[in-house]
Amino acid sequence: MKYLVMVQATQADYEAMRGKGSEHSPAWGEQEIQAMYAFMGAINDDLSETGELVDAQGLAEPARIRHVSRDADGKAVITDGPYGETKELMCGYWVLECESLERVTEIAERITQCPQPDGAPEYPVVIRPILDGAGDI
Repeated sequence: MKYLVMVQATQADYEAMRGKGSEHSPAWGEQEIQAMYAFMGAINDDLSETGELVDAQGLAEPARIRHVSRDADGKAVITDGPYGETKELMCGYWVLECESLERVTEIAERITQCPQPDGAPEYPVVIRPILDGAGDI
């Protein structure tokens, strides 16, 4: 079965990774950034070797989001950026082909061990099965 495995962050977390810490998220140093990339690269390499990796991507920061909706007249309403009520958003994902929910949960547990600065917020890793056809709901 395929699974979407998602990690989350806020705009403040993206800023912190650029060295601009806040009370929400401490500033990251270059060594911490490199450790995170090495950790994620190792996970991706391992998942490629096992044949479980379908896709993996990091996503742009919330400030670069565009929302498209419709107003009461059916016309497009386009807005940029995050909203005040928005907290955590998906910042990256993996699409994995795993034999079981237990296996993908093991992978998610590994992802939670990603190195980060002391005091950085910790978010859950979210696992969602991907439906593969009609009648899966």
